[in-house]
Amino acid sequence: MRRLPPLHALRAFEAAARHLHFARAAAELHLTPTAISHQIRQLEEILEVKLFHRYPRPIRLTSEGAGLYPVLRESFDRMASAIAKISQPDTDRPLTVSVTVAFASLWLIRRLPALRSEAGLNLKVEADNRPVDLSGSDVDFAVRYAAQPEPEDQWLPLFEDRLIPLCSPDLLRRTPVNDDPGVLRLPLIQYRWNCGVEAPPSWQRWSHAAGLGGAAPEITQHFSEEINAIDAALAGQGVVLASSVLATSAVAAGHLVRLSETELPARTFWAVSRRDHPRFAEVEHFASWARASG
Repeated sequence: MRRLPPLHALRAFEAAARHLHFARAAAELHLTPTAISHQIRQLEEILEVKLFHRYPRPIRLTSEGAGLYPVLRESFDRMASAIAKISQPDTDRPLTVSVTVAFASLWLIRRLPALRSEAGLNLKVEADNRPVDLSGSDVDFAVRYAAQPEPEDQWLPLFEDRLIPLCSPDLLRRTPVNDDPGVLRLPLIQYRWNCGVEAPPSWQRWSHAAGLGGAAPEITQHFSEEINAIDAALAGQGVVLASSVLATSAVAAGHLVRLSETELPARTFWAVSRRDHPRFAEVEHFASWARASG
């Protein structure tokens, strides 16, 4: 007979180890940070080892925690995959996901073949910048961009985003940049921020974050959509303050170059589904695969 610690304590540890943050683990599991901390201490008492260095902040895994975490993560992913395969009568139907046009074009579409071959998931992609009502549509889940989860649905964190200055290698060759003031001397591309935040990210905010202050930088081009602004940067027309998540592939391929370590904090990408959705295990499997693929 296997002697295992309580599953809820193992799951609390896995989430906290993945985020290295008790509050984010609590948000994912719909618990309080205090409950997460209590469950992890319970697990530490059962195992008679410390799993986290709690002070000084931020928390860090101990050597024992670092050894346990990848085993648990793989185990939970395999359980989610197995449950998804056997528990649903209509799993042959593609999962319908609602995403923004930018997320579809810049992140999701290029990963669909790997999602099918590695995770065994087939998605029907509905790209629309308007948020879909999950309770009144055929959409199984949505990828949303928000600071915090909302209580009525199940929110699974995918990626924490940052806004970073990017331009094409060709523009950088024509106009070399060696420091943050040099970034602001390039043609600056701006796009409309549609997330309803009080202080939208802007080149002026980036300038202040870089310690430059001064007047608002002059913007060369304005776009209504982030994807168009990134396309303009790819074409060598200027530098864009873009999502580090959406620009991952372009940066990895060398099509865009990061110009500075100065960045602006942004929001989090989440996979969102109804709490009672019959295929929620597959949504969890998607979220696990997405986090691992980066």
